[in-house]
Amino acid sequence: MSDDIPSANMPPSSAARPDLDWSQVRETMLMLNLAVAQIEVAMRDSSGSVEVLTNSFTGMYGNLMALVEAVHTLPESPVKQAIQDTGEAVSGQMQHAIVAFQFYDRLAQRLTHVTRSLDDLTAIVSEPAKLYNPFAWHALQQKIRSRYTMEDEKLMFDTLLATGNVQVALDQYVNSKHQQAGDASDIELF
Repeated sequence: MSDDIPSANMPPSSAARPDLDWSQVRETMLMLNLAVAQIEVAMRDSSGSVEVLTNSFTGMYGNLMALVEAVHTLPESPVKQAIQDTGEAVSGQMQHAIVAFQFYDRLAQRLTHVTRSLDDLTAIVSEPAKLYNPFAWHALQQKIRSRYTMEDEKLMFDTLLATGNVQVALDQYVNSKHQQAGDASDIELF
């Protein structure tokens, strides 16, 4: 009985302390969970700052538009024209900043997809019945693909599965983005 007490307090076997219970699957799950934790911490740390920036830009844009409207009541003069021109230029710059915030939002969505996918992968790897079941892996792949909202992401996924080559999939994605940029009317925003 005294032998059971010390073993109950010992942590599971690890790569640093392997024993007969050591498992590469458990090590894989630990590393996947670490990746998930780091992504989630990064998202939490940055989302507060981006929210402050978004709210600040929204408020500044509202104030700028109020200023531009107030300028319309002034009599025509070079000063009025300069204020209007500057207001329009700042308005355009702020709109570009707001679009950049939208791209940050897209990044956060992608990272959320990654964390969910890693969680789902951990679930398969942790269960031997699923680990060696090709149908479970196919279901995981379809679940991951279904989370993508943009066609170029689905194409990248499909290319990776077809070729097994990350660089080929990334090149395909970049080429797709360049083609979309060439035809601005076809750019898919989120």
